[in-house]
Amino acid sequence: MVRRLHAEGVELVALTFVDNAGTTRVKTVPLRRLATAAMHGIGASPCFETFCFDDVMVRGRHLGGPDGDLRLVPDLSRLVRLAAQPGWAWAPADKFTQDGPRFVACQRAFAARQVAAAAERGLHLRMAFETEWALGRVAAGGDFVPAFDGPGYGLIRLEQVADYARALVGALAAQGLVVEQFHPEYALAQLELSVAPNDPVGAADDVILVRHTIRRLAAEHGWRASLAPCIEPGGAGSGAHLHVSVRDEAGSLLAGGDGPLGMRPPGEAFLAGVLRELPALIAVGAGNPASFLRLEPSRWAGVWQAWGHEAREAALRFVTGTTGTRDEAANAEVKCFDATANPYLVVGAVIAAGLAGVAEELRLPEPMADDPALLPAGERDAAGIRRLPDSPGAAAEALAKSTVLAEAMGPELHDALVTVRRAEGERFAGTAPAELVALTRWRW
Repeated sequence: MVRRLHAEGVELVALTFVDNAGTTRVKTVPLRRLATAAMHGIGASPCFETFCFDDVMVRGRHLGGPDGDLRLVPDLSRLVRLAAQPGWAWAPADKFTQDGPRFVACQRAFAARQVAAAAERGLHLRMAFETEWALGRVAAGGDFVPAFDGPGYGLIRLEQVADYARALVGALAAQGLVVEQFHPEYALAQLELSVAPNDPVGAADDVILVRHTIRRLAAEHGWRASLAPCIEPGGAGSGAHLHVSVRDEAGSLLAGGDGPLGMRPPGEAFLAGVLRELPALIAVGAGNPASFLRLEPSRWAGVWQAWGHEAREAALRFVTGTTGTRDEAANAEVKCFDATANPYLVVGAVIAAGLAGVAEELRLPEPMADDPALLPAGERDAAGIRRLPDSPGAAAEALAKSTVLAEAMGPELHDALVTVRRAEGERFAGTAPAELVALTRWRW
């Protein structure tokens, strides 16, 4: 492997892990040290488990503080030469202790455990993140200057970024990622890209590589890419919607049955479990203070604890696919997530929530339609449609009370995530939206 990469011009290898604030951290080694890193790992402090998004360190009940060390071990099955960063290769890293066992709060290991738990029930999942981002420049005063303008989804937008789009899709293909679609989106200078589904851990790896490539090629074109949830207060923001499909040996659990919209009973139960845990899942998948500038009604952000067929205001949108494709295409989209999340925590937490639903044989309520914001509050309540947490503190408390996610994550990881989300919420509780946008615009 080293000889091959050397022949391809690689000199350095970036090893990444993602902390509980959703920041992708990195350690690097020269290519000649890759074998040593793969066998023995490279050092990284466990203090990152309780870093907030602005690099302020806090303490949890189990983790935090200056002591101790971990070993980052690259997953060589995902090692790839970086097409947009010449001379470099990349691999995601798993966290181990110095004595050898897997670190108890390793987020990638948490995701892998949930995949294994699903497999024990005969369930196999495929997932993919949609990626939305804003493309622009930084003005002298620090303001965001959009790279393009024009109507949402408009061809005139695409014409202004066509060369960037072509280079991006080509670079992702060179790194083994299959792009399924790319288009200019609705919000200010916003683009969107979707890649093919993968196993859940692979899907989380994929989105790290996608985001890196987006940022690198933006820089080559003289722009900056922001994956932050909000670029302009009051405007639509960028999400990181998660698509989920689940199968057993007989085929899709979301098609071919006699349940709601063709679901089979275990598929319905899986989605009902996800639906039940959505208040806690907000803290996992969109718990940053800036996330709540995006999570507003009537913006297709998914702020309602409800599900529906192609219902874009519901947090859980069910997609049947077109006639003739449903066995492969049927999936659920969790719309409330964004790029401030650790994607390994997102996929693991969604699986844990779904498996709890299967174990309890939960059933879905009636689906919603239209925009619940237009209904009188009494009608929403009667229909069981509730607003998801609207602040980081409320989301963190929902996560703290979730026995399903606490059991799945284990006390160390669960407490560290709650600690980070609480600390961010408390520190920025009085921050004006414009200031919060400025603080978070270039953090992801």
